[in-house]
Amino acid sequence: MTRSITHLLLPLVVAAACATQAPADKEPLPEWLVALTRELESQPVANPPAYLARYDYKGQVVYYLPARCCDISSILYNVAGTIICHPDGGYAGNGDGRCADFLAQRTNEKIVWRDPRGAA
Repeated sequence: MTRSITHLLLPLVVAAACATQAPADKEPLPEWLVALTRELESQPVANPPAYLARYDYKGQVVYYLPARCCDISSILYNVAGTIICHPDGGYAGNGDGRCADFLAQRTNEKIVWRDPRGAA
């Protein structure tokens, strides 16, 4: 009996652990970032699926939302959730030019969220 209960509960515990909004190193996400993930999940699945990455850039922690498609720019946020720039994407594919060195200078990548719905 105990074994069958364990077999029933184990998948639920694993699924709950996988559904957390925190990165693997248990660093909690800022509230604005949790709200952004919920907003992204309320939209149609992007192709490729959306993700958010944390980086170190010019001495600060930043969060990067890659371009979703075509003429849509990526977005780089500071730790408070303020948009710093659009590193790439857009009509010319080069972003807004305000942080043209981001892709080359970013370090310490941590994927902090990936759309759980997968590819469209």
